[in-house]
Amino acid sequence: MNPLLGKLHPYPFERLRELTRDITPNPALRPIGLGIGEPRHATPALIEEALMAGLKGLAIYPPTAGEPRLREAFAGWIQRRYGVVVDAATQVLPVGGSREALFAIAQTVVDASRPGATVVCPNPFYQIYEGAALLAGAEVAFANSDASRNFAADWGQIDAATWARTQLLYVCSPGNPTGAVMPLAEWEQLFALSDQHGFVIASDECYSEIYFRDQPPLGGLEAAVQLGRSDFRNLITFTSLSKRSNVPGLRSGFVAGDAAIIKNFLLYRTYHGSAMSPVVQNASVAAWNDEAHVVANRALYRTKFAQVTPVLASALDVALPDAGFYLWAAVPGGDDIGFARQLLAQYNVVVLPGSLLAREAHHHNPGSGRIRMALVAGTEECLEAAHRIAEFTRSLTRSLTTP
Repeated sequence: MNPLLGKLHPYPFERLRELTRDITPNPALRPIGLGIGEPRHATPALIEEALMAGLKGLAIYPPTAGEPRLREAFAGWIQRRYGVVVDAATQVLPVGGSREALFAIAQTVVDASRPGATVVCPNPFYQIYEGAALLAGAEVAFANSDASRNFAADWGQIDAATWARTQLLYVCSPGNPTGAVMPLAEWEQLFALSDQHGFVIASDECYSEIYFRDQPPLGGLEAAVQLGRSDFRNLITFTSLSKRSNVPGLRSGFVAGDAAIIKNFLLYRTYHGSAMSPVVQNASVAAWNDEAHVVANRALYRTKFAQVTPVLASALDVALPDAGFYLWAAVPGGDDIGFARQLLAQYNVVVLPGSLLAREAHHHNPGSGRIRMALVAGTEECLEAAHRIAEFTRSLTRSLTTP
């Protein structure tokens, strides 16, 4: 077996199951899960219809690069969303959802034969980044989020020697789990570091279409153009239909950016067998070409968060994020795992302890003392969970403050 497999950490949800295996949830309350970020809003009918209409495509082998009309749909969406022009033939590529592509890019980019090959990522983080780096034979360096700066990653924690060994940098904007959006100044800082040290920036933007401000989140390609980098050198962005269009089971997304990286990524994917089914391609074209369902979906999240956030904020240190569908809350007493265990036992609600989403780095686990709540279910269910969490938190706070 590949010895690098032994370096992989259990996934956060596996760890949570182990940590709560001995708990019997309160049987008087129906279970509510806020742990997994799996969109549960209805899939738009236009996507289902396009999926059915494309069934004849099952009779052919699809090209790994995707059909021209699919790549044109990607390019058209990028131009409408970001005002950025890309070459549909050389600067975009279909992928089976952003997760598999985020993993695969490390296998394409990292040269483990170079001493000290390093991948940098934010902390807390999506665990695929770390697993991809480890299986590519690289070391992982973490930049902790800074709660005093809206949970932005503190890239200054990475020293010059580490940057010099870095081959790949993962960024996530809007962030998981914090919902923070990277501003132009942060992009400028990272582009300068990339130019100096030659590493690739992989920008995970799967939450870009769920936001709560009037201004949509800045994207990596958009930032590059604003900073005079229209060739997108050493930049590749990742996006998906899962959150945008409520089709996590479709496994459909795309990457876009530096044509040289895309060319090599296509080579890797051709051997890896990563072609998108023609049936999925047909449904994806319909999804990327329609914005009405995205606007409606965003409105559902805005309404839900507007109702749920104040309930939770009455008891927890939590605020509306920039974007995404998570709330990132500090818990009284600072024991995020204990909080999650007691909440499940007493109120039958699952939340994800923040320390499971981060690593000890720079003498601190930046997820410790926080919980992530995925508001993916309907408003009524999320509100019920919020009231239970608030009630539990108030009782816990009383117990911690009573002599």
